[in-house]
Amino acid sequence: MIKCGTSIHSEKPFIHVLSTHLKNLKCDHCYAECELLSCSGCRYVKYCDRNCQKYAWGIHKNECINLRKLPSGKELPSTARLLCRLITKLKRGGDQEKGKYDRNKFRFFKDLQSHYSDIKEDKKRMEHSISLYGVLKDFMDEKNLPNFSEFTGMYGRVVVNSFNILDGDMNNLGTGIYLGASTIDHSCEPNAVAVFSGTNITIRTIKDIPEFKWSKIRICYIDALKSTDERRTVLLEQYYFLCDCPRCNSSTNHTELEAAMECQKCFSPVNYHADGAKCSHCNWEVSNDILKMYAEVVKFTNEQHEIMNSTAYLDACKLCLSKQKGILHKDSLLYVKTMDLAFEASIQLNKWDDALSLGEQLSEGYRKHYGDIHPVLGLHYMKFGKILLLKNEFKRAMDALEKAETIIKITHGTEHELYKTQLYRLLFDAKSAVYGI
Repeated sequence: MIKCGTSIHSEKPFIHVLSTHLKNLKCDHCYAECELLSCSGCRYVKYCDRNCQKYAWGIHKNECINLRKLPSGKELPSTARLLCRLITKLKRGGDQEKGKYDRNKFRFFKDLQSHYSDIKEDKKRMEHSISLYGVLKDFMDEKNLPNFSEFTGMYGRVVVNSFNILDGDMNNLGTGIYLGASTIDHSCEPNAVAVFSGTNITIRTIKDIPEFKWSKIRICYIDALKSTDERRTVLLEQYYFLCDCPRCNSSTNHTELEAAMECQKCFSPVNYHADGAKCSHCNWEVSNDILKMYAEVVKFTNEQHEIMNSTAYLDACKLCLSKQKGILHKDSLLYVKTMDLAFEASIQLNKWDDALSLGEQLSEGYRKHYGDIHPVLGLHYMKFGKILLLKNEFKRAMDALEKAETIIKITHGTEHELYKTQLYRLLFDAKSAVYGI
């Protein structure tokens, strides 16, 4: 029996790169945010101290020369820099580096699936590959590049097998290749999660596993707050497989909740059908007028979500929620996604009263779509508890933070910085206020 909350795999990256937009904010080696020192050679990358600079020099040495030649103010795309590092590492013997997993098993970089034939048929990715090859011709000289077919194989292995490296708040910091962890398959109902400490990855179980088999470990490759059709489309486009996990294959209550209307008689979820709908609990029949309103609300909300793809606007979210009231069920995916956007927007604007109202409702929506144990839910309770502390609602804050603790102990562990520094301090403040410590 492998207990929920067990760390089953830890690994350093085979290769990684900090996101370009963070290069002046984070250490290029460990991704820490502190007072930084610029590389004296290229002045392009920064480190938190001499130790990080020393550890990074092995991979930075070659790119440093080329980065010096970049015109002032020009930036190298993150993926181009990652591929440059990869090419250099493979030439210097990295092709013999083993990524260990599942006791004594291991793989090399060449063992990663390249999906070469899929990439060749993928117009968008072929254009991206050609563009990156052109960038690297200028950056590191064509004589240092593999031929384009080999490069496309490397590119495929990177885009299909890479992980987004996240901080404790689940913000994307960079991209990494992890030879061992990349063997883990996907499920929209995972039994494990990947978390990061700096650039190191850890796989932790979020369910009890009666009999441990590495081949049965599943993580979710994408954000689970999507409909079945959306998830399957994203997975097919990004990873070239059609997901057939239990959540995608079943017509369970969860699937029905994705587009559920609200029964205006007993407030239960009502599954929508093109030819009509009826509440299975009280037999309330949905009128044509309600069906028409439902279609208009869904269309309007999807349009607003598309507009808010990169930035959420609180007023737009509130307008969507007002139109959804009484039409969409509170557990429906579209309603929860709107609440999610509104909650984040209210935090950005320091609208704490709005955040408190939205945050309390959002907790149950997250549980429905992410499950009882998930990093997103744990982080949500932590944010919610922090807001309650700001509003001097100490007992409610302690309750929210204790819920966060229960989840984060499982998803991250007590040695993770998210627990040791952020959550522990917030819990201490809440308990001090409640108990007068």
